Amino acid sequence: MACDEPAALSGIFTRQNSASTNSLDFEPDADYKFVETLEERYKCAYCHLVLRNPHQTGCGHRFCQQCILSLRELNAVPTCPVDKETIKMHEVFKDNCCKREVLNLHVFCKNFPDCNSKVILGRYQEHLQQCWFESMQCTNDGCHDQILRKDLKEHLSQHCKFREEMCQYCNTYVVLINIKNHEKNDCPDYPVPCLQNCSQIILKKEIEKHHAVCPEAEVDCPYKQYGCLVKVKRGKLAEHENSALREHMLQILDKNSRLEEQISDLYKSLECKEIKIQQLADAIKKCEKEFRQYTQLFGNNSNLMVSTQALASHLDKSARLESQVKQLIQMANQQQSKLDLRPLFDTIENVKQKIALMETYDQRLVVLEDQSSKHDLQINIHKAQLNKNEERFKLLEGTCYNGKLIWKITDYKMKKKEAVEGRVLSIASQPFYTSRCGYRLCARAYLNGDGSGKGTHISLYFVVMRGEFDSLLLWPFKQKVTLMLLDQSGKKNHIVEVFRADPNSSSFKRPDGEMNIASGCPRFVPHAVLENTKNTYIRDDTLFLKVVVDLTDLEEL
Repeated sequence: MACDEPAALSGIFTRQNSASTNSLDFEPDADYKFVETLEERYKCAYCHLVLRNPHQTGCGHRFCQQCILSLRELNAVPTCPVDKETIKMHEVFKDNCCKREVLNLHVFCKNFPDCNSKVILGRYQEHLQQCWFESMQCTNDGCHDQILRKDLKEHLSQHCKFREEMCQYCNTYVVLINIKNHEKNDCPDYPVPCLQNCSQIILKKEIEKHHAVCPEAEVDCPYKQYGCLVKVKRGKLAEHENSALREHMLQILDKNSRLEEQISDLYKSLECKEIKIQQLADAIKKCEKEFRQYTQLFGNNSNLMVSTQALASHLDKSARLESQVKQLIQMANQQQSKLDLRPLFDTIENVKQKIALMETYDQRLVVLEDQSSKHDLQINIHKAQLNKNEERFKLLEGTCYNGKLIWKITDYKMKKKEAVEGRVLSIASQPFYTSRCGYRLCARAYLNGDGSGKGTHISLYFVVMRGEFDSLLLWPFKQKVTLMLLDQSGKKNHIVEVFRADPNSSSFKRPDGEMNIASGCPRFVPHAVLENTKNTYIRDDTLFLKVVVDLTDLEEL
């Protein structure tokens, strides 16, 4: 039965050899530095790392819980990679005794040497949660600085740009990086200069109130309603009133004279209206007298009704005539308007034609742009192919077929910095061959070191790569290999390391992938020797490495 989840192991491996140790654990894939050299019995037989949740097989070898699952998923009939024995899943059991021993192994804190603590592996993560030298992110919103735990309190209170500080004017807490913007735009108690240049400093919330009394603000003369249009600063208003007193008095007298004339005209108009009212009253009395006479003359209501109807008929006819006249006037106006708009209609028509022509041009432009985009795409494809061909030609031109490689490494300082910062840990040389149809090989260098040489040495490795003629060659690769750092002074004080390929190592078997695991010298040359100005291994920020394969007893195809 297949098992997809690690948690399901409890249903597969039922036997255990000790009590549970669930209270302790550690993170996998971390670079732990053990106080004492890690014994082989504490390493997984599959991944060769420290055992995590160890399980023991029937053949006596121990594996990580996840590694056992991986072996089971990769092969229908899993086999032990050590002795090639078939792993019977019912014989696999959880080795809690070994787990307890692993969890109690002592390791250095990853922040060594700043932190000199030695803790058991099972308490490692717990230690990091308290380690004063552990790097952690600032807890203030917006701040992404990484700070040592011992410096976090000081950073939060003194150095973080995103800490909250009290505004010195309004006592409001504001994020430090925004405090200047707060003072200028939002703080009501921020002192600002008067906009009228009166040299006074006023709180922003009182600026409007100040402008109402500011002596430098320009105001209208109080006698503006009498005709004085002068604008003067409030502080000099009294001086203006005193100096222009005569003009103001004349303006007041002139205004009063005009008012008296208006009053006189109003009286005259009132008298005329009273006369007209009297005339209308007399006319009404006259109409009443005539009405009484008509009533006595006709005597009955029927004659009065006929007269009234005739009068109404004449009024209706008059109203219809008036309406017809208005319609004729309106039609004449509309006709005149139409005559006047003809040039405008012609202009609009011309504009419409131009717009239609522009739309045609836009459509053609879209088609041309589409064709241009397609051409650009084809050009880019051809450029990419040309670049690939150029790289391939350069590679072929520099390829050696005599088992020797001269590797020129330029920009050493920049590439080492990239390695120190963890951006580009290693660099590889161009491939070289033992013959035209021979082994395909390359070199790999770690400028900041690898393994035991990390941070102190250059590590140089030899790599067997998959080639076109591997099926015709003898395997495993068994030749002697010489690694050299070349002296550029001409004195030939080269640094040389020689080793013979181990036929039992997976590094020298026929490659299954693009290349085998590298093999070589993790402590090839110390940085102190390489970068010493008295030595001449580096010139113009360039160094040369040489790899030589001994071709003795190697048959040509």
